[in-house]
Amino acid sequence: MDGFEAGSGIILIAATNRPDILDPALLRPGRFDRQVVVDRPDVNGRRDILKVHLRDMKIEHDVDLDVIARRTPGFVGADLANLVNEAALLAARRDKEMLGMPEFEEAIDRVMAGPERKSRIISKKEREIIAYHEAGHALVAAKIKGSDPVHKISIIPRGHMALGYTLQLPEEDRFLISRQELADKICVLLGGRVAEAICFGDVTTGASNDLERATQIARQMVTQFGMSDKLGLVTLGRKQHEVFLGHDIVDDRNYSEEVAHTIDLEIRAIVDGSMNKAREILTENRERLEEITRLLLEKEILEGDELDELLGYPKKEHNGDNAAKDKPEEDKDQKEDKKKDDDGPDAEAVIHQVPDIEEADSGNFNTPMDEEK
Repeated sequence: MDGFEAGSGIILIAATNRPDILDPALLRPGRFDRQVVVDRPDVNGRRDILKVHLRDMKIEHDVDLDVIARRTPGFVGADLANLVNEAALLAARRDKEMLGMPEFEEAIDRVMAGPERKSRIISKKEREIIAYHEAGHALVAAKIKGSDPVHKISIIPRGHMALGYTLQLPEEDRFLISRQELADKICVLLGGRVAEAICFGDVTTGASNDLERATQIARQMVTQFGMSDKLGLVTLGRKQHEVFLGHDIVDDRNYSEEVAHTIDLEIRAIVDGSMNKAREILTENRERLEEITRLLLEKEILEGDELDELLGYPKKEHNGDNAAKDKPEEDKDQKEDKKKDDDGPDAEAVIHQVPDIEEADSGNFNTPMDEEK
């Protein structure tokens, strides 16, 4: 760095989690020109981080760190530390001397969606709407080939705003996502809204953030990923910057009104196409939708295996819990080496909840990770 002698013995290190708002002059040669990216850990990294946090704790023999690591995509070290702490608190409340898988399962839900709010009073009618809504998300996700498996469905209120959620977890860390997979994500997001319309002939405000996330993904497909047939392989619009260190407060778009109109039409076409697909799935499987809703109203929580059994799927077809530990050790090492050489996006998990959507960035795609309803 300029201003320091080679033999001064001084090393200057700085860290930030918002490199996008740094003044470019700070990063030019002679300043902070050597940059080390500390990415979100992959499944092997999460397992190793969990080992560190659990080294001084007693855990039951059935605790599988590979399963926990797979069920926490997108978690960073601080999230995993919080997860272990929550599990320890739950074990203490239950007068247990050792941490078991039930504590970790509940801790994952608490970190992702907040603590249960069973004291929240919800009317019978709204509870039924929430159940149909979540059943719609889950059924669409289960019926779309290649969709992330449904891990859990709940209509128990959590956190400040969540009235229910559907949790999907990927079977492995992923770095690329296709056009069809993005369209399918939109389809799953709209499954709750479509289920409400089919079953009640009306819709509620519970899907407002589903629509927001669906529109966001569709807009990225059109303006960032070159996935529009009409507009072609172009990137449209300039990335907005924070009002910081000289960035303009308003960022002008780099396309005409005519192109803006075409963008809107393309976004609408993508969203409408996905909604029609969700409607087709739910209409053809109306009886299954009713069965899932009935079980949700009865049990409040459905595990992924229970959904698979209800739909007649093989028990482990949509559940990759043992995928990591069943792989040979050399495969894990190869995957870790691949991760080091790949700058792709992080894996993601999607939580569907009722009035709002929590989001955590998933690499460059910014696809929904936590969606509250």
